[in-house]
Amino acid sequence: MTSSYRAGRGLIAPLMSLAAAVGLTGTVATAQNIDAGKSPDKLFADGCATCHRSPRGLAKGRMSLTLSWFLTDHYATSSNSAKALAAYLQSVDEPPPRAAAKSGAKPPRSAPRPPKPVQSQ
Repeated sequence: MTSSYRAGRGLIAPLMSLAAAVGLTGTVATAQNIDAGKSPDKLFADGCATCHRSPRGLAKGRMSLTLSWFLTDHYATSSNSAKALAAYLQSVDEPPPRAAAKSGAKPPRSAPRPPKPVQSQ
């Protein structure tokens, strides 16, 4: 009795479907950088302004490299947009307010006055 079964024939269909799946996903999986070409203030308006009303004070005196690494890890879509956003945040960063600038604070005192002379009786 002869058999019409040949070894490996059952593997053709799964291999063909695997090759088709790899070929189709390879062409569809090209990603686009949606932040490419945007100015840093536009990047802030689109991605940060929802939670932060103003870019002032967000850099908090951090170094550019540290700030861009943080933005790359957490918020930016690319390292280039993170670097641009970090430079923008540093350019609008302002020093922390001084204690005398707070409302209701007393102005600094002038030089101390000498004590009043003691009057004898």
